Amino acid sequence: MRPPQLPLALALPDHATLDTFEPGDNALVLKALERFLGARGERLWLWGPQGAGKSHLLQAACQRVPGSQWLPGALVKEAPEAVLAGLERVPLVALDEVDLLAGDRAAEEALFDLCNRLQAAGQALLLAASGAPLSHRWSLPDLASRLAAASVFRLQPLDDDGRARALQRRAAARGLSLAEATARYILHRIPRDPASLFAFLDRLDEAALQSQRRITIPFVREALGS
Repeated sequence: MRPPQLPLALALPDHATLDTFEPGDNALVLKALERFLGARGERLWLWGPQGAGKSHLLQAACQRVPGSQWLPGALVKEAPEAVLAGLERVPLVALDEVDLLAGDRAAEEALFDLCNRLQAAGQALLLAASGAPLSHRWSLPDLASRLAAASVFRLQPLDDDGRARALQRRAAARGLSLAEATARYILHRIPRDPASLFAFLDRLDEAALQSQRRITIPFVREALGS
């Protein structure tokens, strides 16, 4: 008897769309994802270092396909059978941080069962992890084999040019005008990981709204000083 499905209400951030993803050297990954979203019953595995945009793409895919479900691996690990129950009725399951499940027998068995149910129902499975499928220590050989059969793509992190463009994309999505020179000024004064950059942009957006000013280099300098 299957455990009851847990009610999941994981809100997707508005900014996580394919249009706001700065591809950098990942144009082929985006094309593969677009093809994947137009197919049925496929499995796609994205991997790369932290900050490469894996979560963004999984959430963007769910934004594109109505009725989809994005799940962080940490949540699945807490109650794998209950969290994954009933998801064969979902057109797309996007499982983030799947490497967190490697070595956890209960989680692996629940994931293997989900793979079988999704395949039988003709539904899609999108996965993201820090490494390729067989780089993780799976305790269930059948699961390792099933995951290795997915289409696999590596995400490359952005260089400084890409980070500047990513800042500008995120700003434009919020209705802000951010000049390239201002974006590069920020890059040289804030930690370059995307989380820090976007958090600072959020801070600038709030300050600019309160002061009714544009985000320029002098404005950024004042924000840094405060």
